[in-house]
Amino acid sequence: MNALRFVFLFAMIATARADDLSLHLRARTKDGAASEITAAWDAKKSALIICDMWDQHWCKSAERRVGEMAGPLNDVVKAARAQGVFVIHAPSTCVDFYKDTPQRKRAQAAPFVKTPTPLVTTERWGTCWHWIDARREGVLPIDDSDMGCSCTDKKCEIRTPWTRQIATIEIGPEDAITDHGQETWNLLAERGIENVILCGVHLNMCVLGRPFAIRQMVTMGKNVTLMRDFTDTMYNPERPPGGTHFTGNTLMIEHVEKYWCPSFVSTDLTEKSAFRFSDER
Repeated sequence: MNALRFVFLFAMIATARADDLSLHLRARTKDGAASEITAAWDAKKSALIICDMWDQHWCKSAERRVGEMAGPLNDVVKAARAQGVFVIHAPSTCVDFYKDTPQRKRAQAAPFVKTPTPLVTTERWGTCWHWIDARREGVLPIDDSDMGCSCTDKKCEIRTPWTRQIATIEIGPEDAITDHGQETWNLLAERGIENVILCGVHLNMCVLGRPFAIRQMVTMGKNVTLMRDFTDTMYNPERPPGGTHFTGNTLMIEHVEKYWCPSFVSTDLTEKSAFRFSDER
């Protein structure tokens, strides 16, 4: 993690208020050593972005894990919303499903605010994409060159079956819906939001690379953290480095903590146990 950013987050401890979020942020040095601080984030200056929790996925294992995660994540979203956190639903490439909703119109209507750095313009899967930044991060610790289907009986055919965000996650009347980098920035600027929490799928792809996601938000100067118990990877453990699918999750979380931003678990928002997949060991 960038040393100056970690110092900034540490300094926030001294200004904690009763209505602040108290987050136990874990970061790593480039050699992998972990450290943790408790930071106070003003809930009303914080946003929770839910990345690509689609209704369907081309990989049946990935779709099953999203379905397992969605109910508990909805409880976390409700808890965050109740504390004053602004919730942005970001189901990439299918926001048109919500074109007539006030939440989608809210994102489109937010006044334009120029970003401090140019938004990425390269395309992948229908949206702009923030690729690996070799100046800042090392290569990914997992081989996802086969796109990461972890099904064991038969590998799934890559396609785009998603049509909306999974219905299990409720969209509140005060929320917003967008998969667009500029719209996201406009929403944050309109509300004076400086702190961004990312969750959803998949960490080695969309949660890092989408125009509203970790790389972009960090590059544009926001205080960013990953809710690490509510994410997943596209990783086939038949590829290096091996282990299990959840080995890939652990390695990717460590990668983010080293090069991009700290992480925390949802317990900090709900006071409940952290989420774990049923077949995770």
